[in-house]
Amino acid sequence: MKLSYIALSLSALFAASPVLAADATPITIWVDATRQPAVEAFQAAHPEVPVNLVTDDGSSGASGTFQTKIGLADQAGEGWPDVVFSTQNNDAAWAAKETNGVQAFAAPLNKGMLDQAFLDGFTPGALDPVTIDGTVYGLRNDLAPVLFWYNKALLDQFGYEAPKTWEDYQALGDKLAKDHPGYFLGSIGDSFEGPYIYYWSGEAPVFQVNGDTFTSNASDPNAVKVTALIDHMLANGTLTQDSVFGSAFVAKADHLVAIPGPAWYSGALFQNPGGVNAKPGTWSAAPPLYWANGNKVTGNVGGGVWYASSHTTNPEAVKTFLEFVVSNEKTAGTGGLPAYKAAADKWLAAQASSGFYVGDFPAAISAAAGSVWNGWGYPNFSPETAWAKIIIPGLAAGKTMADLSADWQKEMQNEAQVVGYTVK
Repeated sequence: MKLSYIALSLSALFAASPVLAADATPITIWVDATRQPAVEAFQAAHPEVPVNLVTDDGSSGASGTFQTKIGLADQAGEGWPDVVFSTQNNDAAWAAKETNGVQAFAAPLNKGMLDQAFLDGFTPGALDPVTIDGTVYGLRNDLAPVLFWYNKALLDQFGYEAPKTWEDYQALGDKLAKDHPGYFLGSIGDSFEGPYIYYWSGEAPVFQVNGDTFTSNASDPNAVKVTALIDHMLANGTLTQDSVFGSAFVAKADHLVAIPGPAWYSGALFQNPGGVNAKPGTWSAAPPLYWANGNKVTGNVGGGVWYASSHTTNPEAVKTFLEFVVSNEKTAGTGGLPAYKAAADKWLAAQASSGFYVGDFPAAISAAAGSVWNGWGYPNFSPETAWAKIIIPGLAAGKTMADLSADWQKEMQNEAQVVGYTVK
């Protein structure tokens, strides 16, 4: 990503501040409810660093909460938090940029705030989405590559092999629709699934950025085959339009045979009493599906980011928090694959030794993490908003992806123009 930003020189600020005493001004941390226990774990481990914990939605679903609230603080000239957690990798593009004469919110992390030796501890490539012109502006919480999850007990019962390609996946849907109606293979009911799981994994050039230029082509052959797959499986009932976190999906979770999805489905979906709540030894994590005529690549769904504020007056306390929250085995990754390698290795080992999943869980996760397609873009807006506006209501009204894809493309192009990109 090549964007011209005004560099921030904060090295002097970050070099000398002492760690906060117990009676010092608290650092303010904005997090979603899922990350709240991680902050509480930090408070227990570091009572010398007082914390003002504020919960919000973490910009889930591309709500824009982070950007909106920081915009208000910029207007007021005060009220900035010291640390923010966001579920959106796209936030780095605006958080690292001066806005209306106000310095960028995100502090450069490799310019004196954090030691390079610590930053080198991240899994290779983990910080790429939040690195702009060589400057690191955020720390990835977890890696979220898309892999393939399947209920081995059900597949064995039905006498089916687990698919390895997207073509196999569609063929399995046809078999289920014919011989086991009511059983299904995933969802398209959330704003993240279509763009990140299906189109990103299919190398569809619908969300790309080069410098200040945004491109989207829903008529590209790679996009068209993804569109056809979704329409085919919606038509035979093996893709649902229910949210994976909604009551309708949970009510029929015993009929879920398989689902492509991110690494964080491990805890958020399968080991969640409010989700699929799978029985140990029934589900398997497999390497990502790929298109037979394409590259062996996959998509990515989130993997939230911690940002430090350039406005903080307590940089040493912020540093202490950031290093703890991404590397401590009790907090790193928040139930998903930690982005920090040492924590990731421990997480993978714990998952493997638990016996919860059938098969080689670490190998499946590693295969996914190493094959995320690098053609997807990270502009300062999300494809989720256009999906929620165009696709979700359109499908609910009986239209097909083929009917809607051109409008989805146009909506993304419009959003790109609004935030200042040249649309090609």
